Amino acid sequence: MKFISWNVNGIRACVQKGFLDYFKEQDADIFCIQETKCQEDQITLDFEGYHQYWHSAVKKGYSGTAIFSKHKPVNVSYGFNGKEEDIEGRVLTLEFDTFYMVNVYTPNSQRDLARLPFRLSWEDEFSGYLKKLDAHKPVILCGDLNVAHHEIDLANPKSNSKNSGFTQEERGKMTTLLENGFTDSFRYMNPTKEGSYTWWSYMNKVRERNIGWRIDYFIISNRLQTNLLNSEIHSNIMGSDHCPIILTLDDQLIK
Repeated sequence: MKFISWNVNGIRACVQKGFLDYFKEQDADIFCIQETKCQEDQITLDFEGYHQYWHSAVKKGYSGTAIFSKHKPVNVSYGFNGKEEDIEGRVLTLEFDTFYMVNVYTPNSQRDLARLPFRLSWEDEFSGYLKKLDAHKPVILCGDLNVAHHEIDLANPKSNSKNSGFTQEERGKMTTLLENGFTDSFRYMNPTKEGSYTWWSYMNKVRERNIGWRIDYFIISNRLQTNLLNSEIHSNIMGSDHCPIILTLDDQLIK
């Protein structure tokens, strides 16, 4: 099975920059996007053979997640922990017979860390949600987690040590999640690979020089390690300040 995740930073803009060609070319089983920045009725995406699920923010032009799946889920959840009223559209979960697919756009702590307390509380609740799901069946989590976990995951760790996305607090929450039965699929497959990033600032020539951060992930339940075939980053794909990431699992998962 092939899974793709991409923070498109506005799906309507990304469609004008090659999204549709990439989508069709990749022919993924499940394709998740974050930061859709639109309501479902503001765009028409005709993907034959795919079921579409959208969780848009109440505020137009902000946040939002969506999943396009060849396989019809047995259940769809919007928000988490009963919080269907999630006004920012950050979490979308599809339940299948043998696993949960969770698509997330984690809140940013903001440049001055003004939203860090909210972010840390959100992380605790979300981690609890994932553990509850994992108690029933394996979980595949993907999305923009807005954190570079280790120094290897960004180009300039020392100068960013107190910045949003690389604070000790945010990194600690990721560590705790992984210690509770989950695996960072890319780092599991590529434990020492450097220069592998998924987000670059729009500042002049930053992406060209690969001064980036790895903040987009496929996190899987530990027991799916035996199903893991590949986890990769398509850093050459433009259209957003993020690039797509790809997870490949053996076909036994869907059976």
